Amino acid sequence: MLCKDKQPTDREILKTIGSAAPWLELRQYLESSYDFTPELVDYGKHGWTIRYRKSGKTLVSLFPEKGAFTALVVLGKKDAEKALSMMDQFNSSVRKLIYEAEQHRDGRWLWIRVHGQGEVNSIKELLTIKRKPKKS
Repeated sequence: MLCKDKQPTDREILKTIGSAAPWLELRQYLESSYDFTPELVDYGKHGWTIRYRKSGKTLVSLFPEKGAFTALVVLGKKDAEKALSMMDQFNSSVRKLIYEAEQHRDGRWLWIRVHGQGEVNSIKELLTIKRKPKKS
């Protein structure tokens, strides 16, 4: 996933991740709940990512890696305050990340390594803070 010269295929991404269920669930949720178009982009030293971006704003970036994947969610100041007010909605690893992440000018960067359902559910909650899902 780090070779800049060769875009990975969906098959290669799934093979790298290993347990595909959380990846597929989150991707399906994003595509059914938001009108952001996924794009595969090289993210430098972090390798290839699938970024959900619209009108210059990124909702989330998904980084496949060996045996898991990482979701990057950047919360602005107001979004971070809202997340802090609803900590019981997140699993323990995401709560810890929210508490420990520094608030920068451009937001609080949460690098969430996804191992299972707890992180997937927490990411969905964080995304609803950033932008309400479209109605089904």
